[in-house]
Amino acid sequence: MENSPIASSTSLATSLANSLAKLTPGFADPVHDTQAVFRTLLDTLSRPGTVGVVENGLPEVRKTPAALAAFAALLTLCDYATPVWLAQPDTALASALRFHTGAPLVDEPGLAAFAYIHDAGAMPSLDSFGLGTAESPDQSVTLLIRVEALTGGTPVVLSGPGIQHTETIAPVGLPEHFWRERAALAPLFPCGIDCYLVCGSTLIGLPRTTQAKVN
Repeated sequence: MENSPIASSTSLATSLANSLAKLTPGFADPVHDTQAVFRTLLDTLSRPGTVGVVENGLPEVRKTPAALAAFAALLTLCDYATPVWLAQPDTALASALRFHTGAPLVDEPGLAAFAYIHDAGAMPSLDSFGLGTAESPDQSVTLLIRVEALTGGTPVVLSGPGIQHTETIAPVGLPEHFWRERAALAPLFPCGIDCYLVCGSTLIGLPRTTQAKVN
């Protein structure tokens, strides 16, 4: 009886139900919430240095250590054609991305369209990521970097498109080499890397066009 088709179907259904129960839920209202998060992402990237807040229908209790803003951004931006690289193993986040977006997970940062850095202090060098090409600069990676806080760290003065004069940020946890490597990419424009610094439900956009001077 245990090997009968009915028993096998019941076992499969039970296994599927258990898997779904463990899955990190996505947006409560996918269409509305995705649009809202996308507007926040676009606004913070077009106005570098300003702090955006992700307000959406994600559940308060989640089974992944990913920052809420990063998880919401990945759910919004990723699909089957956007490879994602996770800087550290995260089974819950990986399963949620596969289920909710269909995005493939890759093992090498250079293959990723989006990358989530769980620990800013341990992030790899920027030259390990894809910078795009002169013909297709949009094929570069977008980094979501979780920091300890968006204020309270070493001041960094931002200037460039989207900033009237200057804007000062002070994220906590970014390694010094991040700013040096980012400055070294400037001559390669239009190639480069767009970044979001995320902490909880808040984030700051750092497009490749923004110049940063560490005080």
